[in-house]
This record gives sequence, C-alpha cells and structure tokens, in this order.
Amino acid sequence: MNHSNNAFPDLLRKGVYEAIYKRRDIRRFLPDSLPKEVLMRILDAGHQAGSVGLMQPWNFILIASPEIRRRVKALFEQMNNKEPGKLTDPERKKLYRGLKLEGILEAPLNIAVTCDRRRDAPFVLGRAPMPETDLFSTCLAIQNMWLAARAEGIGIGWVSLLDRPAVERLLHLPRGVRLVAYLCIGYPVEFGPRPMLEEAGWKSRIPLKGLVYQDSWGRPAELFSQEAAPPLRREAKG
Repeated sequence: MNHSNNAFPDLLRKGVYEAIYKRRDIRRFLPDSLPKEVLMRILDAGHQAGSVGLMQPWNFILIASPEIRRRVKALFEQMNNKEPGKLTDPERKKLYRGLKLEGILEAPLNIAVTCDRRRDAPFVLGRAPMPETDLFSTCLAIQNMWLAARAEGIGIGWVSLLDRPAVERLLHLPRGVRLVAYLCIGYPVEFGPRPMLEEAGWKSRIPLKGLVYQDSWGRPAELFSQEAAPPLRREAKG
C-alpha cells in the first residue's frame, strides 16, 4: 500500500516544517500596517483549527485603539515589575530585567484570542470528561495563526504577563468568555536564528529524547534506540 499518496509534495512538506522550526515569539516590530488580505488569511488559518466537538470556541478581538493598548501596557508593566522579586539569583534578576517581553505599543495591531466556554452548551460532543479541551482547542487556533503568520513573513508575540481578569474587564468580555492569549502581530525587526530566550541565555531547548516515553511514564522510548536527527529539520535549517 502506497501511503505516500497522501503526503504533500516535497516542497510543500518542507514549507510546513520550515514554518514550525523558524517560528519565533516576536517582541520587536516595524510600524508597517498589515495588508488586510494577509490578516484575513492568518485569522482564517486560526479558524481552521481542530476543536473538541467542532465547538470552535474562539473569537479574535482586533485591537488597534492606542488607548486600550496603553492600558494593557500598564497592566503588563505592573505584573512585569513584580516578577524579578521572585528570583533569588542576582544574575538571574539582572538577566530578566534585560529581556524585552512585549511589543504592545510597537506592533501595528494586537489581537486578543478568547474562548467562549458557553458555545454549544449544554452538550459538546467529547468535552464532558475533559472540560478544559475548549481552552486546548483555542490554543490550537493560536498555533495555526502563529505558523501562518511565519509563512507570511509576519511575527507574533504572546504577552502572558498580564492580569487576566483586568484585561477581560477592559475588553468587556461577557461572563463565560475567557481570555486565552493577548498577541502582538506585525512585521518583525528580525526573525532570530534561535528563540529569544535561548539567545539571551535564559534557557535552552530540552532534547526531545528525554521527553518521549514508551507505554508508561519514565520508560525510555524504543524510537531512540538508534540516534537520528529529523531529516526535514536538518533541511529546513540549512
């Protein structure tokens, strides 16, 4: 049986991996506006994500208002100023303070991605045993957007250091709708060769081998009995 009939042609297949391996969390943006047709493609990519029971719990709030963005930036700064106090290592504190962790005002557009936990209530096929799958589904939409944006040469940065309830009030989210991600989107100053936190020396990527188990937790996977680098990754990085 020829299973390769369902595979993408080589060039398209490599393009998918290229987007995955070269995706970056972007913090520095150019002021150029996004073309509407490109923004529509990125949003539609998000809307094509899989979701539990085809619930499609996401909404996308496009935030261009300078006033709203200034208020979100203030919420970020309040949270960000507290974080170094949780660190005991002086060098780690210094490194943290040198990190740029948002581009709220620099990016030409912000997008708040929400999860409507009421959608299709009271019965969503497959959700009852794991109610959080609506949130997981929304994250799939965000990843789709991130990869589509990278393919378009556009960067996305996820701002997580926010008082979530305060942002939800600011955006007038109704009861039952939760903020999942606050994104900055625009053309980046650059796509770094490695993730920003890795380049800054904050953390390195954990080797895949140590994260894959066989049949039960902690049992080494037979897959890694012979060491081999993923060939498409090698080609994509080349």
